[in-house]
Amino acid sequence: VQLQASGGGLVQAGASLRLSCAASGGTFVIYAVGWFRQAPGKEREFVAVISRSGSKTSYADSVQGRFTISRDNAKNAVYLQMNSTKPEDMAIYYCAAKNAFFSETYLPWGRNEYDYWGQGTLVTVSS
Repeated sequence: VQLQASGGGLVQAGASLRLSCAASGGTFVIYAVGWFRQAPGKEREFVAVISRSGSKTSYADSVQGRFTISRDNAKNAVYLQMNSTKPEDMAIYYCAAKNAFFSETYLPWGRNEYDYWGQGTLVTVSS
């Protein structure tokens, strides 16, 4: 499956932004999808994940309550709604997919669990 992340841009701290991850070339409904981010000089870190059914989600503590992950399987897309953005949210955001045919509620956590990665979209937050 191919993943295309989009929606990044420049926002002021406190503003909202919605990232999209469009999938193609596979059976999207069997994939759990996660968002990761990587700031300059830092390792790529987990942000949020959604199960293939959409019934379960999980977030990093740093974004809990501010970000919301969702999916539309009819459109082969996953979204990351970013509210109350902070300068520390500035990073390249990547979406990734994990084949989860075995469980509707499986949530992959680690970077190494994912099978496919998108190219990333840059989010810049000005203070």
